Amino acid sequence: MSSASSTTNLQTRVVFDDPHGAAGNMQEAEVTRVRTLRGAWRWTLVAATAATILLCINQQFSLRFFVGYTQLNTEYFYLLIALMLPFTFLIFPGSKRAPLDRIPWYDLVLFVATFAAALMLMSNVRKAAEAGWEFGGAPNSVIAAGLVMWVMLMEALRRTGGWSLLLSVLPFTVYPLFAESSWLGPFRGTQSTLEQATAYHVLSGESLLGIPIQAFADTVIGFLVFGTALMMTGAGKFFINLAFALCGTFRGGAAKVCIFASGLLGMMSGSIISNVLTAGTMTIPVMKKSGFRASYAGAIEACASTGAVLAPPVMGATAFVIAQFLNVSYADVALAAIIPAVLYYAGLFMQVDAYAARHGLKGIPRAELPRIMDTIKDGWYYVFVIALLIVMLLYFKRESHAPFYATALLLVLNQFFSKDTRWTFATIGKFLEVNGRTFVELVGILAGCGLLIGAFSMTGVVSSLANDLLHIAGDNPFLLLGMCALTSLILGLGLTTTACYIFLAILVAPALEKLGLNRMAVHMFIFYWGMLSSITPPVAIASFAAAGIAGSPAMKTGWESMWVGSIIYFIPFFFVLNPALVLQGPSPYLAGLGLMGLAAFGTLFICGGIQGYQPFVGNLRGAGALEWPIRVLLVIGGFVVATPGGGIMPLSQMQVTLLGLAILAPTALLALLLVRRQSVVPNGLHVP
Repeated sequence: MSSASSTTNLQTRVVFDDPHGAAGNMQEAEVTRVRTLRGAWRWTLVAATAATILLCINQQFSLRFFVGYTQLNTEYFYLLIALMLPFTFLIFPGSKRAPLDRIPWYDLVLFVATFAAALMLMSNVRKAAEAGWEFGGAPNSVIAAGLVMWVMLMEALRRTGGWSLLLSVLPFTVYPLFAESSWLGPFRGTQSTLEQATAYHVLSGESLLGIPIQAFADTVIGFLVFGTALMMTGAGKFFINLAFALCGTFRGGAAKVCIFASGLLGMMSGSIISNVLTAGTMTIPVMKKSGFRASYAGAIEACASTGAVLAPPVMGATAFVIAQFLNVSYADVALAAIIPAVLYYAGLFMQVDAYAARHGLKGIPRAELPRIMDTIKDGWYYVFVIALLIVMLLYFKRESHAPFYATALLLVLNQFFSKDTRWTFATIGKFLEVNGRTFVELVGILAGCGLLIGAFSMTGVVSSLANDLLHIAGDNPFLLLGMCALTSLILGLGLTTTACYIFLAILVAPALEKLGLNRMAVHMFIFYWGMLSSITPPVAIASFAAAGIAGSPAMKTGWESMWVGSIIYFIPFFFVLNPALVLQGPSPYLAGLGLMGLAAFGTLFICGGIQGYQPFVGNLRGAGALEWPIRVLLVIGGFVVATPGGGIMPLSQMQVTLLGLAILAPTALLALLLVRRQSVVPNGLHVP
């Protein structure tokens, strides 16, 4: 609750301010130590951002800004890199000792070198395509520019993603130079010279200009623009107030508001940490006031915000990269994400409800909450804008056009119907600056990670590595899935979600696909496990950010986050076992809804066992010495019921469900008898 609107008078209705203030953004990796550009450099960034957005619009809508000249995609990609990548060295300091109030001379040198190399390569990429320079024969000047670009990309990667990301990516980018070395074992492949590797990295469509930059140039820019415009027109205030108006009075209402509000904000921003830092400032203090302990309040916010990259229509940069990898539309990825996201948020609601019931936590008095009709009256046009976005994505399949149309409609409606958030020329400048900083960070990460793909494409090692992994796993899909999950989690501790996904999509996904598993399910599995590090210690960046707001110990909040968000560790296995949960396969909608119902039913018991309160049974403390055995059996039985049968499972769906019910029915009945017996006092009176 904002300081401007909070009050100690419980009968005064509260209206929650916009948590984003003047701006909102969608970022891949959150970096706290950044340099704020001022004066001429700020306006240079604003101009470069405006040019980037206009170039994207020109490319996607075929407007032909360049009269009499048709721009190649590769030229377009390099122009975006030339406009955005050099600013990495101005915005992100090179070290902790680097000044933030001025730009050192060496950062200016890196800025100029990156810009010059990008222009040099852009001016030659058309000739390279005609002459096949990516495979040899490129002039020395182009090779020199390529080497400069290679070095600049690695430094940009270090500044935006940290040393862990650089040390994970750099060895693989140079790997083609010694790919035939005997000590590499299963990683042995075709070796290249420095000139060949450089040319392939910077001129082919498989490395720097590969899938990550293609995703950024084709779809990510539009969705970033839409997300920023949405937040800068006050959508954050609308979503927060709507969540409080709808959920605030329920049992444990403050936490349910947190889940609902963070889910709504995340669906539009696609950023985990910015979601924590905006929604959390509103929801965490209210949760603490309602009786939730500080670490638990922080854990709920961290888990709810983690759904930002899982819930469509805007899912973060990785989802767009998945679409490029699978060569499908982003709408297909967004559709596949719906049921897993619903199950995740349903699991969070169930966890919070059981916790509130066990601890006797009430809702927020209606008198303190915003009125539903007042909230809708103030922000009704957001519903129209989001509806337009979804219709264009799912019905018209125009994912590259949809965010621009939605942004245009949003700005028009905002100018006509909102006095408080009506844009001025200053707002436009701030809008471009916020987008520019986000563009710069994403280009720094995505361009560098693209070299990973190029390295493995050069050496041709991927197919042989897939066979080696299958041999190690003995063609056992469960063992290979476990290996993949563990590897994803470990990589996710040091890498951004996108970098982790790219690693595993290259190295592990082909092996899983060779076992006959659905491609979409496999890539979503890798995606889910790669982003789990945001709530999993020792990194748990979302949990630590929430702990800072809650004033709770960081590591304790991280362990609580794992406990609260535990359902997310199961969901990826569910949709790999039956891809109907990601709307794949025959009759996906009917089968998917049925499996979602079973999974939700099982999750109800999983959450009851975890929190110690089972709906329709009561507080499991009443079971006395049998409390923990009952809780464990509820979790096991719920997990079995939620698990899809058939496919690679040895049991059919009916057999799995009956087995789960055979565990749950006697356990729940025993718990009910024990809880009711405990509630009867010696004189025969029943304790409510």
